[in-house]
Amino acid sequence: MPFRVLTAEFIHESNTFKKGSTDLATFTAETLDLGQAAVDRFGDVNAEIAGFLDAGREAGWSVRHVVSAHATPGARVSKEAFDHIAGLICDAAREEKGKLDGILLGLHGAMVPDFCEDGEGELLARLRAIVGDAVPIAVTLDLHAIVTEAMARLANVYVSYKTYPHVDMRETGLHAGRLLDAAMRGAVRPVTVRAHVPMLDEANAGRTDVPETAALYERARAHEQEPGILAVSINAAFAEADVAEAGATVLVTCDTARPGAVERAEAIASGLADSIWEGRGKVSNTFLTPREAAEIARDFDASAGPLVIADYADNPGAGAYGDATALLAALLEAGACNGGFAPMIDPEAAAFLHAHREGETVTLRLGGKVDPAFGGGPLELTGEIVRLSDGVYTGDGPILGGITHSFGPTAVFRTGGIDILVVTLPGQMLDLQQVKAFGIEPSNLTYLVVKSMQHFRAAFEPVSARVIVCDSGALATPRAELRPYVRVRRPIWPLDRDFDRR
Repeated sequence: MPFRVLTAEFIHESNTFKKGSTDLATFTAETLDLGQAAVDRFGDVNAEIAGFLDAGREAGWSVRHVVSAHATPGARVSKEAFDHIAGLICDAAREEKGKLDGILLGLHGAMVPDFCEDGEGELLARLRAIVGDAVPIAVTLDLHAIVTEAMARLANVYVSYKTYPHVDMRETGLHAGRLLDAAMRGAVRPVTVRAHVPMLDEANAGRTDVPETAALYERARAHEQEPGILAVSINAAFAEADVAEAGATVLVTCDTARPGAVERAEAIASGLADSIWEGRGKVSNTFLTPREAAEIARDFDASAGPLVIADYADNPGAGAYGDATALLAALLEAGACNGGFAPMIDPEAAAFLHAHREGETVTLRLGGKVDPAFGGGPLELTGEIVRLSDGVYTGDGPILGGITHSFGPTAVFRTGGIDILVVTLPGQMLDLQQVKAFGIEPSNLTYLVVKSMQHFRAAFEPVSARVIVCDSGALATPRAELRPYVRVRRPIWPLDRDFDRR
C-alpha cells in the first residue's frame, strides 16, 4: 500500500514590535486555502507544497493536503488564528491516526503567537501529542527562521531555503519530501542537531548574493554529500522578533543508523556556527539616509536603466508598517522627479482616492499614521489620481511567477513628479507586476523606490542600472538598538559587543 502522508503549510514571520495583531481575518484576506483549493493554486508554482507533491508523485504516496495558510509578516499571530489553523492540521491528524505514515509541513520558523514565543514548536508539540513519536515529521523552513530547542527535538527532518531572495521553495519542499520518504521506508533514521549563535541575525541576513554569506550555503551543500548527512540548513534568524531563543542557528539532519553521523553532524553545525560568528562585523550593505538617497535620485542618469532605491527599514516583508514617509519627503524636498514609489500601505488614503475619479486633483494626508516614531508622520500632499484598481496582479518573476495576489483597493497618486502606489493590503516588492499591473513602468522612470530589504533584487535588479539601500528609520531599521528588546537572552550581538560567545 502507498504511504499515507499529511501535508500542510502554516507560514508567518512575526515582528513582535509591531502594533496590532495578525488575526484570522488577515490570513483569510491573504491566503487561507483548504485542501484541493490550495493544491489548485500552489501545486505547480515555486512553493513548498509543489515540492511536497513532486515528492509524493515520485514515491507514489497517498497525500492529504490540509491547508495552505500564509500572511504577510506582521504583528504577533492571535490565539484565535493560531488555534483555528493549527486546529485544522491537528484535526486532520486525529482523523488519519493509525493510517498515517508521515507528516510534511511548510513552516516559517519565526512565528510568534500572542500566547507563547514559539508557534512552530507549539504546533509540533500538539501534533506529537496526537501521533506519538514513531511517525516521522519533516519540516521546511524559511532561512530567516529562529529555530528553538523544542523545534529541533520535535521534528525529525529540517530543510531550510538556501537562497535569499528566496527562489528555491519548491526545491526545498522536494528535498524534505524525499527525506521523509526515506524515513518512512526505514532507509534512514533521521534526527536534527542544532547549533545556536548569539546574534540577532547573520551579518547580511542570509543574503546569497554576498560572497561571504553565499560561501556558508555552498559549504552546506557540500556537507550534504557526505555519508549520513541528509540536510544542512543555515538559518539567518529574524532580528524583529524579541524572543528568548532569538538568534541564528545551524541545523544538520543526519542518519542515526549510520555510525558516527551524529558526531559528524555536531561538528558541521559547530563549524558553520563559528563562521557565522566570525563574520558578525562584515556587513555588505551601505545604508544611506533619506536625504543622501534623494540627492542621488535627483541627479541620476537613467539612460542605461532606472535607479532602484530599496527602503530597507520600511520593508513589509519584515513586519514594518510600509507607510513610512521619511524617504518620500526627502525625494519631494530634493525635487527628484520622474520617479515611482511602491508601495505606500495606507488603507485610509486608498479609500479616499477610490471615492474620487481618475484624473481628479485631490489633497490628502498620506502615510505615517500607524506609528510616526518609526519613519515619519503623515504628509499633506496635492496631486492627480492617475489610476484606480482592485489591486489584483499575477506575478511573472522568479518568486511570484504564476501566483495571483491582491493589494486590495489600490491607486496611483502622482505628486511632485512621483507616481506613488497607494495600497490597502500589505505586501513587499517581489515582482515587476506589482508595479507594471498598475501602469508604473520601471523602464520609463529615472528611479523607483521599492519597500523591501532583499527580495526585490530577484526581479528588479536585472532591469536597473544601479541599486542603493536606504535606512528610513522605520520599524525594520538595521539599527537594532532603536528597538526596545526585553525578551532576548543577553549578551547578544549587536546589542552587546564585548563578550565571548562560548
